[in-house]
Amino acid sequence: MIIYCAGPISGDTTYQENYKKIIKIVDLQGHSALAELNGKFKSSIPLSDKQIYTRDIKWIDGSQLMIAEISGPSLGVGFEIAYALFQKEIPVLALASIEVVKNSAMITGCNSNLLTVVRYSSSDEIKKIIVKYLKVFEKGSDKKGIHF
Repeated sequence: MIIYCAGPISGDTTYQENYKKIIKIVDLQGHSALAELNGKFKSSIPLSDKQIYTRDIKWIDGSQLMIAEISGPSLGVGFEIAYALFQKEIPVLALASIEVVKNSAMITGCNSNLLTVVRYSSSDEIKKIIVKYLKVFEKGSDKKGIHF
């Protein structure tokens, strides 16, 4: 499967290492993890904002799922989640650290059946959550989110 992985690139990068772990887990599960921080897709030249936007929209358009690290605030990640859910109707798994007391109400309050928000406490838990999520979609799904 082709999976778009969203996470903080600039701004609050406190949880960026967990975002990188998400990319690695998706790759190790045998899927294609489309993400700016995936070394397989690293541009050899700096991209303009417009080029980054165009690339990321194409990546989301070509994905079957999105997995997002939402522990730190990110306008870009929020935009990508909204685009995936409401423009493309792509299921989204949003992962948030239990260390964060409050996440965006626009994500946690969203009632889309395509959105699954799960809190994690460790890297091992991130892997377990992703593996469980992916198994449902590997077997075939009606595109509805999974509730943990």
